[in-house]
Amino acid sequence: MTTAKSGKKAPRIQSITVSDTAIVASFVDGRTVSVPLSWSWRLEQATPRQRCNYELVGDGEEVHWPDIDEDLSADGFLNGSPAPRPSRKEGVRS
Repeated sequence: MTTAKSGKKAPRIQSITVSDTAIVASFVDGRTVSVPLSWSWRLEQATPRQRCNYELVGDGEEVHWPDIDEDLSADGFLNGSPAPRPSRKEGVRS
């Protein structure tokens, strides 16, 4: 089955700010979306310097933090959910 495209452009991020409590994405269309910092355990554990070092990928369709190997998408900010934390099965002592 073929569906017609709605003509909408993919959401694009213009800039990112990461505080001690939130990740805030400013979109090129004027929207600002904030999600809790806990949605990204990698950013939550990162230093302020690592949080500031990001690059926009694909004309703002994604954000990449090279120092911590974290990627978040514009669509994820609008429709996503928290990233799953890694399993603690290995090395856990009872």
